Amino acid sequence: MRRFHGIYWRQFGLTAGMVLLTLLLLGTSFFTLTYTYMMTEKKEELVEKAALMAELDTTYNSTYDSIFGSQNLGMQIVARAAASLSDIDFLIWNSRTNTLLTTDASLEGHSITLPQSISKKVMSGEIYSGITDLGIYSSSKYVAGVPVYTEESGQRQIRGMVLAVTETQTLTEMWRAFLGIFGMTSITVILIAFVASSVTAMQQTKPIKEMAAAARRFAEGNFDARVQSTGRDDEVEELAEAFNAMADSLQQTERQRREFIANISHELKTPMTTITGYAEGILDGTIPREKEEQYLRIISDESRRLSRLVRRMLEVSRLQSLDALRSKSSFDICESMRRVLVSMEKKITDRQLDVEADIPEEPVLVLGDNDLITQVIYNLLENAAKFARTGTALVLRLDVGTEKAVVTVQNQGNTIDPEEIPRLFERFHKADRSRSEDKDGVGLGLYIVKTILDQHREHIQVTSENGVTSFRFTMTLAAGEKNQH
Repeated sequence: MRRFHGIYWRQFGLTAGMVLLTLLLLGTSFFTLTYTYMMTEKKEELVEKAALMAELDTTYNSTYDSIFGSQNLGMQIVARAAASLSDIDFLIWNSRTNTLLTTDASLEGHSITLPQSISKKVMSGEIYSGITDLGIYSSSKYVAGVPVYTEESGQRQIRGMVLAVTETQTLTEMWRAFLGIFGMTSITVILIAFVASSVTAMQQTKPIKEMAAAARRFAEGNFDARVQSTGRDDEVEELAEAFNAMADSLQQTERQRREFIANISHELKTPMTTITGYAEGILDGTIPREKEEQYLRIISDESRRLSRLVRRMLEVSRLQSLDALRSKSSFDICESMRRVLVSMEKKITDRQLDVEADIPEEPVLVLGDNDLITQVIYNLLENAAKFARTGTALVLRLDVGTEKAVVTVQNQGNTIDPEEIPRLFERFHKADRSRSEDKDGVGLGLYIVKTILDQHREHIQVTSENGVTSFRFTMTLAAGEKNQH
């Protein structure tokens, strides 16, 4: 039963219901208006014909009670002629409700008694109209009755009545024709609505079903499934595009997860293998005693490298769960840059490098987490010092604009290949040249830089030309700094 409660059936039910309701309302309105119009027209016609016959009665007769009947052939001829031309029968009574004349051949020779409700109403001077069998017909008919007046001694008196009678077959046939047309129209419209709603519902449910199937494949670990474009500019197409974008993101996340596991396995395997191999060599006597100190030093270095790797991984995990925007405040970025230079003095000196610092003397206030941004500057400067050519100069510069401050860290060394630049900020990524020169690196420094700046919603740019490599990142100026600049 679930299949009959989906979007398709609900849309079809709604469409069919709206169509049927619309047809019912239109049909009822049309039938009511038509019935009222036909009844009004028929009433006016019968009353008009009855009044005309009553006027002729008065014209043909000066003494109503004695002259009407078989003695007045002229009136009979006129009445029958009018009846044959209009399909209306006329019945004429005197004031005592005695039948004087009838044009309906089926009533000749029969005793006719007029219902008192009709005779009293007409004889009181009112006009009667309605559908009745008059107590003399086997089926109901349209009936209109008007009084007949005569002038006697200057006074107008009611001396009888004229009834105009006709069949109801016309309206009955119209009703039947209307019901037939209404039924055929309803069936046609419902069929059209069924086809239209089927096509529309299928177009709408197809991408949704594809999304459901793709989601099930995602649950099974298959991230290659995508939803085909509907080719329409509507909400379903927007949903399909959003779903595919989500699928791309999940696939990218899964790829990065696998790369992370592979990279961390590799990074952990190398020092652990070294430590284990040399330790076993010392224990089983494979390594001579005179060389034990040398290999113990290697084991110590690898242990420290392993410790640094674990610390960096914990640091990355902490940064990813941190909301830097909550701890954002204004601080002097010039002071942060100077502190980094002081802490890096020994490493810079050991690498025989010079420093060109272009930092304003006056404070420059920016918005962010002071400790995290300080770490960004430290990581960039440490990275620049590792890969700078001996005897060259490191550049640390701050440029202040109207909305942003730009920190630049620059060194001189090997030029980074253009296709390698986008991968610099990936986890555990180290270019071939860095593997040969940077024995202690774990490939997480620049990844941490990118993570922190993304949390601050700032941007970093890398250029490398003719051996000069520059890292530039932005920081938003505090309100006071914006007004000054």
